[in-house]
Amino acid sequence: MLGPERQPGGALMRATWRGVVLAESDDTVVVEGNHYFPTESLRWEHFRPSARHTVCPWKGQASYYDVTVDGEVNRDAAWCYPTPSAAAAHVKDRVAFWRGILVQPLHQQGR
Repeated sequence: MLGPERQPGGALMRATWRGVVLAESDDTVVVEGNHYFPTESLRWEHFRPSARHTVCPWKGQASYYDVTVDGEVNRDAAWCYPTPSAAAAHVKDRVAFWRGILVQPLHQQGR
């Protein structure tokens, strides 16, 4: 189990897919190499709940979202822990990405 790590210096992180910004925040929490964005930083018009659920031995049950951009769907590309274990309380109300979603500091994206 790895504990939380705040993004050093409060760097502005951005999640994009197909050139569209999905989330942007200077308050991500890094766990096991994944940036967890606060839910209020998401652009919810690009998310829809998925039926997928998995279980992490130390974080608890994960729920997934499909990401949609211009009619394209990236299934189960975002996940969260709605009711995380006590050990993972720091990821409550936060969402992480995979499956081709690009997460980078804003300065690395040429903007």
